[in-house]
Amino acid sequence: MTNFKGKQALIVEDDPVSISVLEKLLSRLEVQSIVMDGYADVAGLLADVPGPDVIFLDLEMPGKDGYQMLEVLKAHPKAQHVPIVAYTTHLSHVNQTREAGFDGFLGKPLDRHEFPLNLERILNGEDVWVIP
Repeated sequence: MTNFKGKQALIVEDDPVSISVLEKLLSRLEVQSIVMDGYADVAGLLADVPGPDVIFLDLEMPGKDGYQMLEVLKAHPKAQHVPIVAYTTHLSHVNQTREAGFDGFLGKPLDRHEFPLNLERILNGEDVWVIP
């Protein structure tokens, strides 16, 4: 398995439980995570941090939906070439996320045993589409 040490993930999510689960899984793999619990100022946040290696984006939060946020992220210089993965309970949106330009889909709940391999594939540029 890949050594993930030094990798960084941006989690754009508003549900504390979902944030906690993903942070714990990433931490076990020595991936640093930055949490943005809403869509308020992602451009400002990205300006203040080194570019992430992967972005996990919830589809439904107050203010904007994940599809609108995807457009904002894809237009930002630090996120243009970063895999953006839908991280959601809305399993029926898998085709819609693919058509919108997401690089992957991880449906909730995440499988802690499969997550390291899925993350490795995502970071290697593979599309990963997982529906639990």
